[in-house]
Amino acid sequence: MPKPNKLLIVLAFFSIYVIWGSTYVLNKTAVAELPPFMLAAIRFLTAGVLIFIIAAVTGQNLKISRKQLINTGIAGFLFLAFGNGIVVWALKFVDSGFAALEISAQPLVILLLMWLIQGKKIKPMSLIGVFLGIIGIYLLVNQRQVLNQDDSYIGIIMIFFCMISWAYGSIFVGKADMPSNYFVNTGYQMITGGCMLVLLSLIFNEEWSSPLVWSPNVQLSMILLIIFGSIVAFTSFNYLLKMVSPEKVATNTYVNPIIALFLGWYFLDETVTLQSIIAAVILLSGVYFINTSKRKVMLNRFGLQQIQNKLRKNKVQ
Repeated sequence: MPKPNKLLIVLAFFSIYVIWGSTYVLNKTAVAELPPFMLAAIRFLTAGVLIFIIAAVTGQNLKISRKQLINTGIAGFLFLAFGNGIVVWALKFVDSGFAALEISAQPLVILLLMWLIQGKKIKPMSLIGVFLGIIGIYLLVNQRQVLNQDDSYIGIIMIFFCMISWAYGSIFVGKADMPSNYFVNTGYQMITGGCMLVLLSLIFNEEWSSPLVWSPNVQLSMILLIIFGSIVAFTSFNYLLKMVSPEKVATNTYVNPIIALFLGWYFLDETVTLQSIIAAVILLSGVYFINTSKRKVMLNRFGLQQIQNKLRKNKVQ
């Protein structure tokens, strides 16, 4: 594993915190005019092709092993084809800020999956976080303004399954044999995920259209999604999954909902209810407890390691 670069890690976290927070509004703007799977397919295929062109021009090796190709395909499905494509589709039924708040429970889902799959014990602080997270989700979805929207329950349920897909993908990528170059790794995931989305679009008989006939707002949204939401932020995401733990990467859910709520209110006139704010505070408090517990475990281990090193050094002396 390459040595972590503190500056790159900070910039990568900024990308997944701020840029991804804005993608909810961009996707909501675009999906109002374009079919969801077509939208996501064009976004990721274009981003993947651009990544490969940049990599080739800069002399990076695009060759990967068969196992790595399979793993990037799995990640492309978990993160992009299902994890993102279905979220874009769900935005036809729920507000962008609501979707971001629901997805903020992702650290809770990762924690539960790590317990189920890896047998990792849940610490007392994390149990508090799980309890708060459940309360927060209940308050979020149990709102008259939400339930009265046409087919809103479909969007709520599908976003939940997307969280499971992203959570499992985060655990999978952290352990799987992936291309060592994070830029190339992102490119392969974009291409494989984009191809799967094309198939989904054809299965659902979506009507494709030329970007030339899209409205200026949709054209701008797509450009921003491709360059920043896909290439910059997703490369940062893959980099962080190898540099830090999946739970830390999932802390982008602290900031994403706040940015999404504000932008949805400012640009799309989405309603931000008092109950949504209360739900956000409780839900994000739960996420905080989960990640605080993880940080304490890591600090304790680090401190123990320092003591052990000092004892060995004194013994040698």
